[in-house]
Amino acid sequence: MVREGYWFGLPPLAVGLALLALRSPAATLVGVLLVFLALFIFYFFRNPVRGIPMEPGVVVSPADGRVVVVKSEENAGRPGKRVSIFLAIWNVHVNRAPAAGTITRLEYKPGKFMAAWVESASLDNEQNVFTLASEYGEIVFKQIAGWVARRVVSWKKTGDTVGRGELVGLVRFGSRVDLWLPEGAEMAVKVGDHVKGGSSVIARMKTSQKNENSRSGA
Repeated sequence: MVREGYWFGLPPLAVGLALLALRSPAATLVGVLLVFLALFIFYFFRNPVRGIPMEPGVVVSPADGRVVVVKSEENAGRPGKRVSIFLAIWNVHVNRAPAAGTITRLEYKPGKFMAAWVESASLDNEQNVFTLASEYGEIVFKQIAGWVARRVVSWKKTGDTVGRGELVGLVRFGSRVDLWLPEGAEMAVKVGDHVKGGSSVIARMKTSQKNENSRSGA
């Protein structure tokens, strides 16, 4: 469990146990509800160990959830593909780096809190935008808040080096994560697939693309 779980879970647990100790019917009812709330919070902030694929060229999922978008899309005028993953409230909510590289830019964008499965949430909702320089070119991924999630949290900063599948942050209580990959990515998922952060392969990058980036100094 990540540390935020203790911050949110311990207060209702402590109050709930104190109420249970009073042994009155009303206090017992409220105490039981608070204890169950605390247990759910601990469950929500879980951080399970994941096996990270070591196969060269793979890009892993940055989040747990269901794939809701796979489409061709330009980013800053460059062709590529976008994958959007919807995180329901019962999914693991820690986020991971999709590939090894250096975070060259981390931008926080305030915005709306529309339902995370709505397509326009990718542009309009509050979000953290990570730009990652990898051996296969520039990769962009976003933590996007939803109508329940009101906080996107990054544990990294610009200039940090990350490994494939490394923890980078979380979004609280329901959200969305977008991943943009440069041209040449061979997608390994489709709409409706359920993925796990750090362990599910989202795409495979071509060896020729790596060589091209090496020659260009990327």
